Amino acid sequence: MITLIQSPVSSDPEVMGGTLVFRNTKVPVQSLFEYLDDDFSLEEFLDNFPSVDHADAVNLLKLARDQFGDKKMGEG
Repeated sequence: MITLIQSPVSSDPEVMGGTLVFRNTKVPVQSLFEYLDDDFSLEEFLDNFPSVDHADAVNLLKLARDQFGDKKMGEG
């Protein structure tokens, strides 16, 4: 389990209608999962979304892993 001083994501009704985005950006978190689902690497995602901080993306993935374990998203 990881402990974060600051969340890597935020949600604000004034930014993208409250969609969960990487902090200090307008990049939806869902975009990272879609990239990875389409067999792109984290580095390719970050190259295409330079406003996303590398540490924030890594911390989000760690949080998702801790929350969902080794199961793929959508599996029950």
